Amino acid sequence: MGQKVNPVGFRTGIMIGWKSRWYASKQEFSDLLVEDQKIRKYIKNKKDRGGKPAYPAIARIEIERTRDEVKVILYSARPGILIGPKGQKVEELQKELQEKTQRRINLKIEEVAKPEIVAQLVAEDIAEQLEKRAGFRRTMKRALEQTMQAGAKGIKIQLAGRLGGAEMSRREKQIAGAMPLSTLRAKIDYGLAEALISQGHIGVQVWINQGTYSEVDSDGLDAKTSQAPKKPKRTYKR
Repeated sequence: MGQKVNPVGFRTGIMIGWKSRWYASKQEFSDLLVEDQKIRKYIKNKKDRGGKPAYPAIARIEIERTRDEVKVILYSARPGILIGPKGQKVEELQKELQEKTQRRINLKIEEVAKPEIVAQLVAEDIAEQLEKRAGFRRTMKRALEQTMQAGAKGIKIQLAGRLGGAEMSRREKQIAGAMPLSTLRAKIDYGLAEALISQGHIGVQVWINQGTYSEVDSDGLDAKTSQAPKKPKRTYKR
C-alpha cells in the first residue's frame, strides 16, 4: 500500500512559506481558518451564467490578515480576465467577499510568468480538454511536451477514472525527466483537478520539477541590508 505525501505540504515551513499568513488567539484560530477555506472555495468554484469558471486560471490563493483588513492575493495566468473591463470584475468579487465575511477585503492580482510549469494550471488545462472529449493519451502527451519545452526539469501526470469511457476505472501515468519527490531542496509543484464527463469524474494529478531552491534566493534579504545572518543556514541532506 503506497504512502504518498503532498509535495507542497512536505516542503511548507521548510523550503516554502504558508499560503495563509496571520496570527490569531486560540479562540479565533479555528473560525479564521474556516473563513480562509470558504474564501478559497468561493473563488475557485464560482461559475458564470454559461456554467464556466468565473475566475479561471488561478494558480494559488494567498491570504494575509491584519487587524483592519483581509488581503487576498490571486496568482493568475490570465489577470486581464480577472480584472475585467475597467476593473469591474475585481470590484464585484471584492464586494461579494466582503458581504460573505463581513470584513474589509483588499484584493491583489499577480501574474504568473510561466503557466506551463505551474502544476495546478496544467492539471486544470488537462481536465478542461478531457471535458471537451479529447483523447486522454494525446492530452497527456501534449501537456508533457509543452511543460518540458517551457524549461521544467521533469513532469509526472496521473489520471484516474473511467478513461476512454471504459466500464472499469483504472489509472494511467506518464513521466518525463527527473522527479525527486523525497529531496527537500527539489522545487516540486503539485496540482489536482477533476474532469466531469458523462461517465463520471476523472481525477487529474500533476507533479512538476521546477529545479532546485537556490541559496541565493534565501540569502537575498541579508545581502540587500548588508547584514550576515548570525546563525548558519540549516542544510537538509537527502
